[in-house]
Amino acid sequence: MSAAHPALRRAATVTAGAAATVLLTAGAAFAHVTVHPDSYAKGATDGVLTFRVPNEEDNATTTKVEVFLPTDHPVLGVLVHPQDGWSAKVTTTKLKTPVKTDDGTITEAASEITFTGGKIGAGQYEDFNVAFGQLPDDTGQLAFKTLQTYSDGKIVRWIEEPTGADEPENPAPVLKLTAGDASAAPAPAKSAAATAQASGSSDSTARGLGIAGLVVGVLGLAAAAFALVRSRKPQS
Repeated sequence: MSAAHPALRRAATVTAGAAATVLLTAGAAFAHVTVHPDSYAKGATDGVLTFRVPNEEDNATTTKVEVFLPTDHPVLGVLVHPQDGWSAKVTTTKLKTPVKTDDGTITEAASEITFTGGKIGAGQYEDFNVAFGQLPDDTGQLAFKTLQTYSDGKIVRWIEEPTGADEPENPAPVLKLTAGDASAAPAPAKSAAATAQASGSSDSTARGLGIAGLVVGVLGLAAAAFALVRSRKPQS
């Protein structure tokens, strides 16, 4: 049997690479710990942050989540929403620079929230809701470094902050702080049904991107084969 034509080999290589890239990119976006919403107005008051923690392991459950809050730009008035099956511990620390508010000077703020006692199984995620009294108004973003511990002892450190266009391997959840009306009421939390629907839509999008990549690959191979046939067709 003769070796494959160079054009077909090149097309197959490019096709496989493109399809793999599409599939990996689609899947990776859903494995990170994230914060929702992803932006708030600087100095916003009386809002809620939701930390979404997916389980990315097939043979272990997530048993502990530690969220670290920045203290150089502190989040004031932190309250944790009760979570079925989970216990939450809020650790506070003394601020190097006290924060002056309308209610007085704040000298301590939450620096860590630790969730334990529950389980997040394979193919599942958990939303942890944290209310705040006030966000800082002197920075453009907040990074919430997070540690995710699994039942087999593995710890995933979501602590890398983005420094350019490329996303780091283990990105920390980042909340962007924008210029706007700090007193505007936050958007209401999604119901469980709406959240499930949104999650399903995201999965469908990922699958769609993967299928699209494969279709492009097949079309590329077909085009290469057609070109090969034409090149071998005897001239009249």
